[in-house]
Amino acid sequence: MKKNKFDKAYWDNRYRDNKTGWNIGYASTPIKEYIEQLHDKTISILIPGAGNSFEAELLWNKGFRNTFVLDIAKQPLENLKNRVKDFPNDHLLHQDFFELNSSFDLIIEQTFFCALSPDLRSQYVDKMYELLKPCGKLVGLLFDFPLTESGPPFGGSRDEYLSLFDKKFKIKTLKRSINSIKERQGKELFFIFEK
Repeated sequence: MKKNKFDKAYWDNRYRDNKTGWNIGYASTPIKEYIEQLHDKTISILIPGAGNSFEAELLWNKGFRNTFVLDIAKQPLENLKNRVKDFPNDHLLHQDFFELNSSFDLIIEQTFFCALSPDLRSQYVDKMYELLKPCGKLVGLLFDFPLTESGPPFGGSRDEYLSLFDKKFKIKTLKRSINSIKERQGKELFFIFEK
């Protein structure tokens, strides 16, 4: 497996130096609206590269008690715990995503894919497939702007995402997000991929 140059030390430093421009301070609207239509509160949910994880807070407050967050940096997990005191410590996964061994019904993608070095994208697809239960879903947002060397965040395109994901997943939805926050309008694709 290729080494991610954006490792634990890199992300710890970003949080320490408060260089967290992706943090909008609340659950992003497209994901919030997806969560609003979920009814089965028993499903197991993972949010990898969760950051401050306002999506996990929303899920927890709506009664989704089988929600897990994963981040390689410790600070964002502590931030979530400080906001949601009863969030279980064993649901705060302080580890490398590629080393996780578990399975989930739903994985929510929110700025994690774009934070990884682009040379890890095929490994990301394989790992997501491995972590999902049969018929499990990977749902969230992917950036839709040209891939450049500068980042994170790293961009990508609908065609690239199709070529990456359609080998393993059923593409249920992959379309321009119509309800992105103002700063990301026209730059996000909402997707639902099913194992």
